[in-house]
Amino acid sequence: MKIIETVDAFRDVRRRTPDPLGLVPTMGYLHDGHLALVRRARAENASVAASIFVNPTQFAPTEDLATYPRDMEGDLEKLEREGVDLVLAPNADEMYPSGFDTFVDVGDVANRLEGAHRPGHFRGVATVVCKLLTIVRPDRAYFGQKDAQQSMVIRRLSADLNLGAEIVVVPTVRDADGLALSSRNAYVKPDQRDAALTLSHSLNLARRMYDDGVRDAEKIRSQMRELIAVVPGANLDYVSIADADTLAELDDIDRPALVSLAVNVGSVRLIDNTLLP
Repeated sequence: MKIIETVDAFRDVRRRTPDPLGLVPTMGYLHDGHLALVRRARAENASVAASIFVNPTQFAPTEDLATYPRDMEGDLEKLEREGVDLVLAPNADEMYPSGFDTFVDVGDVANRLEGAHRPGHFRGVATVVCKLLTIVRPDRAYFGQKDAQQSMVIRRLSADLNLGAEIVVVPTVRDADGLALSSRNAYVKPDQRDAALTLSHSLNLARRMYDDGVRDAEKIRSQMRELIAVVPGANLDYVSIADADTLAELDDIDRPALVSLAVNVGSVRLIDNTLLP
């Protein structure tokens, strides 16, 4: 496994790397959710690259960039065990050199939900992913369903700018109790676990209601809010039932829908989602 820290060095190695190549972009602190992406990429491509870069432009000034969990040594060991060929691990100055002043705005799909609650977040995500796809030139790039809106933003980015990569979305990986794997779970204290589980519990409630024939989106939203409201330590940010293509909120679930929510558990903001039907 080759570990490369600069764009020029990566491009030089990339020219000699067999195609097709799959890319798994990450911010490090890898867990089984990331490794599921790596395994899918390994199964579908002759070569696999991963990136490890904690992207500063997607963090607001009040968010946790400085304390975001990091474990480069452990990450590299995991990637090597999974058979990754190339790792791009640049620093911030390499990705955003002095004078950098170009950003990518994906538009409407990035302005809803997480985009509305975290202004500028998807501008940073779209910019760094555009750079990674341009540097690496993968045939496929792999993202997790847990960050459903991010995957939608990246699909729109790749299509609109003709970046040439197939965007592959891999199902969410969960702990045995249902909590979606996330690097931010490291911040969740043992006595906050029940509060964190309200995300998956409320999504399961939405699915049960849908399976029982409920199509009134606001009725499902209301029941999800009520479930979360009675759990100590769980503070709802939003709950959404939206068109799975546009993220426009639905009155009636008469088409594929994305059910998503964000909950603050102490100082930790967690997100999760499920698709209906």
